[in-house]
Amino acid sequence: MTNRPITEDDLHAYVDGVLESERQAEIATYLEGHPDVAKRIAGFADQRELLRKALAPIADEPLPPQLNLSRIIEGRQRRRLPFGWAVAAMLMLSIGGLSGWVMRGAVQDSSGGLAALAQEAAYSYQVYAPDHVRPVEMRATDSAQLVQWVSNRLHQPVKLPDLTTSGYRLMGGRLIATSHGPAAMFMYDDDHGDRLVMLTRPMQSDQSAPMASHSQDDVAGFAWADGGMGYSLVGQVAAESLKPIANEVRRQARTI
Repeated sequence: MTNRPITEDDLHAYVDGVLESERQAEIATYLEGHPDVAKRIAGFADQRELLRKALAPIADEPLPPQLNLSRIIEGRQRRRLPFGWAVAAMLMLSIGGLSGWVMRGAVQDSSGGLAALAQEAAYSYQVYAPDHVRPVEMRATDSAQLVQWVSNRLHQPVKLPDLTTSGYRLMGGRLIATSHGPAAMFMYDDDHGDRLVMLTRPMQSDQSAPMASHSQDDVAGFAWADGGMGYSLVGQVAAESLKPIANEVRRQARTI
């Protein structure tokens, strides 16, 4: 039993079944004593199932070009968006569950190399990590389906890193469309709510490149490429803390 307060994030994670068993049991006990909250949570579960059924037929359809937000992202390269615009952009992205198209046209590096991948990962983090409504398209409970989905779309086998030994658990993932083709994004968090994002995609150049550090604003990261696939792990953590985790991701990716 922990003494952590039960938050709205916990309640949503309870519905999605992504909490550790002890925390899941704590919230179940809490709901037994709070019928009003339990009724609201039951509504969440019903909405989740309705959304899943409604979106299932279009999951593999081409994403519409009108969701191309390249101008917004390009504007962020020249200046930071005001907070209100950033929120509005995220709301637009979340409509219809098709928000993975945010990255298309975001990076101007036409080579599609490691520098472009690093920027794409940092932008993915800046857009999705602060989102407490729908940061991922598919939750950790659907990890097998998630891996199959992104592997099919990338036309490459994708390994889902296990970062539990580093203190981070999988939240889920989504597809991100970039100027250099689709990428898979996986998100993780720890007990403090700190989040990491791992982005991977086939590389047009730099198909094999050693690990290099990068940073953008307050987002630190490490990027590398191996066997034609590029990887970047990013987060708002110190680089010296992030590098061992990046090394673990690289080690696991090589076991595909």
